[in-house]
Amino acid sequence: MSFDVDVRVARGERAIACAFRSEARATVLVGPSGAGKTSVLLAIAGLIRPIAGHVRVGGTTLFDDGVVVPVERRRAGVVFQDTRLFPHLSVRANLLYGAADDAALAETAAMLDLTALLDRRPGTLSGGEARRVAIGRALLMGPAFLLLDEPTVSLDAARREEVLRAVERARDAAGVPVLMVTHDEAEAARIGEVVRVAVT
Repeated sequence: MSFDVDVRVARGERAIACAFRSEARATVLVGPSGAGKTSVLLAIAGLIRPIAGHVRVGGTTLFDDGVVVPVERRRAGVVFQDTRLFPHLSVRANLLYGAADDAALAETAAMLDLTALLDRRPGTLSGGEARRVAIGRALLMGPAFLLLDEPTVSLDAARREEVLRAVERARDAAGVPVLMVTHDEAEAARIGEVVRVAVT
């Protein structure tokens, strides 16, 4: 399980540079707002294309001078800040959207404390519950790696703790490399190996 990333990413008139290598079960990019953490995560997912450099996850090259693996073939499980749940679908249907293995639903729901929420709609969920559903959906896709973009942002202390526990369970159960973005140093240290990203 590893991330080997050395990229330059254009964002407007800025070029963000970030390089790190981690063999940890979970790696956390930490730094102030505007440092480019989310841009690096999106480049790893294949949602934006770096100007230069390389992205290797678990020994597989996803991007370099001669390789550009398309986003749909990277098998990245991505949890966005805004969760992007389908409002017209139940929690159960959201979890199963794109699922690689329907049989894992009950186990994943239990692990993330979602069993009692399966018949509800996203509009009735708290912020912490919605983030846990998004994490569960990403896990059920059977990802090659898991990317979490500030999963506790804008949550109160109780909901943040709920989500951090869910991230820890996902990290321990997934068996794939996990990369999380946060600006919170304490969260970063709790979840995994810390990589600091500075504003350039």
